[in-house]
Amino acid sequence: MPDEELHFSRKSLKIPAQVTCLAYGETDRLLAGSDDGSVRIYDLTTMKVVKAIRGLAPVSSVAWRSRTESHADCLFVATGRRMILTSCDAHTELVVGADDNDLVNELTINARGDRLAYCLDSGVVGVIDLSNNKVVRMKKCHDSVCGSVKFIPDRPSELVSGGYDSAVFHFDFLQASLLSRDDLDLGATASSFGTSMTPPFIVSLSISPTGIIAAGTADGRVYVGTSGEKSSEAGAGRQKRRRKWEGLRADGRIVTEVAQGPVTGTVFTAPREFLTCTLLGSVTSHEIGGSADDSSLSVKPKWNHSTEDIFKVNAIVATRDLVFIGGFQKDGGGIIEVWRIGATGENAETK
Repeated sequence: MPDEELHFSRKSLKIPAQVTCLAYGETDRLLAGSDDGSVRIYDLTTMKVVKAIRGLAPVSSVAWRSRTESHADCLFVATGRRMILTSCDAHTELVVGADDNDLVNELTINARGDRLAYCLDSGVVGVIDLSNNKVVRMKKCHDSVCGSVKFIPDRPSELVSGGYDSAVFHFDFLQASLLSRDDLDLGATASSFGTSMTPPFIVSLSISPTGIIAAGTADGRVYVGTSGEKSSEAGAGRQKRRRKWEGLRADGRIVTEVAQGPVTGTVFTAPREFLTCTLLGSVTSHEIGGSADDSSLSVKPKWNHSTEDIFKVNAIVATRDLVFIGGFQKDGGGIIEVWRIGATGENAETK
């Protein structure tokens, strides 16, 4: 969709310290963690802070579990090597890192709300059973920092992780076993955009509701794996549930350069559409087309916008029509840009 067919507006929310992580609460709540040890919860209808937590160590990740009949709503905060679970009537702290240098990088909660996955600087990937706070570590670790971990939709025991060893791991977390892996070191570290010799560290990762994986790398590439996709348009034979997710198969993979610099954020906005965001704030919407079956698989850009007030980007999340980008300004202050994007036939940009 060309830019002229988009209605695009933005506003900025400023806070004292840099925004290190963002999460969407599914109850019109935006969670923002900062390096000054604070967490702010915003009401998306007013864009106002409704609650703030202070006095923690620098916050690296936040996650939210919405209230259901079986459990209360709960905020999960990663700070240093610890995880803090906070709700209106409970407070629990779990130490998951081996030492003070083994920091938690990302938290993610599964669709049922009964498991929380985490990953560490040491390369460890683990899962916590929230019914009893039992911690299970995967038997295989990344060789370097693991920065991203996600549960696979509709797979009750499977997750994926991405590391600075340029590898994507696929686990059965109930067995703590490695099911499959793929490596992004494709034999060339130099980027065609210039003379960068940055290795393809995986610095961001997302999975669509239908099981497509997209991972952003430190050298400006995006890895897309489609072999685990569920499709409502597929025939009955294709719809038969496979025993395991097969999203890392080579025949459904495409790797393409999308940016000059690290792709610090990837997030799906539709089953075959996702956003990438670079460290310097260039946000691009991509559409996945075709199929590996007939060699027509492609990833094509739809639109691109850049942040205005953010010097460096640390996090991005999105809803159906809202995009939230967090980071810091040149003076070190924290900031969240809120973008509203829709196909209206107009192109308006406001502060």
